[in-house]
This record gives sequence, C-alpha cells and structure tokens, in this order.
Amino acid sequence: MQDDVRVRSTAQIAGHPIHPMLVPIPIVCFIGALFTDIAYVASAEIMWADFSAWLLLVGIIFGVLAAIAGLTDFLGNRLVRTQAPAWPHLIGNAVALVLAIFNTMIHMRDAWTSVWPTGLVLSALTVLILPVTGWLGWAMVYRHGVGVAR
Repeated sequence: MQDDVRVRSTAQIAGHPIHPMLVPIPIVCFIGALFTDIAYVASAEIMWADFSAWLLLVGIIFGVLAAIAGLTDFLGNRLVRTQAPAWPHLIGNAVALVLAIFNTMIHMRDAWTSVWPTGLVLSALTVLILPVTGWLGWAMVYRHGVGVAR
C-alpha cells in the first residue's frame, strides 16, 4: 500500500472505526457457546444448554451489528474492497454468522437434542472459522492500514 493512500473506515464514530469495536463480542460469545456446549455434554446440566443459547443469541445480535459496520466499510470505500484479505474476511465471517444462526435455531429445541451432536458440531465449526477471519481482519488493519489514522 502506498503511504499517501488512506483506506478510511466509512462506519466510524469520532474517527474510530465501529467494526473492530464490535467484533470481539460475537467472538467471545461463540467461543463461550462452544465451551458451554462441551460442559453440557459432559454434565447434562440444563444450565449449560441455556447458557449456550443465550451466548449464541447475544453473539448473533452483535455479529449482525459488526457485519453491518463491516459491510458499510466494504461498500463505502473502494480501496477496502481491493485489499487481498477483504473478500475472504467478508465471506468467512458471513459463513460463521450463518452457522451461528442455524446453531441458535438448533439450540431452541430441548437441551439434549439441541446440543448433542448438532449444536456442538455447529459451535465447533463456527469457532474454527474465527481464527482465520480474525487473521484476515488483522492483516487488513496492520498490513494494509484499513481504518488506521495516519
């Protein structure tokens, strides 16, 4: 990237990009849902299945908000779309969010059928995507300067 080119974030508050402020919440919620699914499978305590359902719901709410902010940046600045990690980051996060939405629908059933095996598998798949999309997001900020004030 050239030093004179700014890849500004379109969705921002007082010059601070919104997308990176929101993404930690769904990440933590989806990882927490995986751990509470594992705890439920190990213990059969209904509390863990309930925690999973709530973590997934909060993760989806903030994931959608982060997706809106990220999509605003993606569509609002042509230079964001030209960065190599942009498309895989967008597609990977969309896949993770769709998996989490399906997982939430699965978790709405009774506890035993909601967690084992489908809920646990969907939680694990969602969490396996996150390091890849996180790395791509990191590359966009630290290698390509997306949303960084100079």
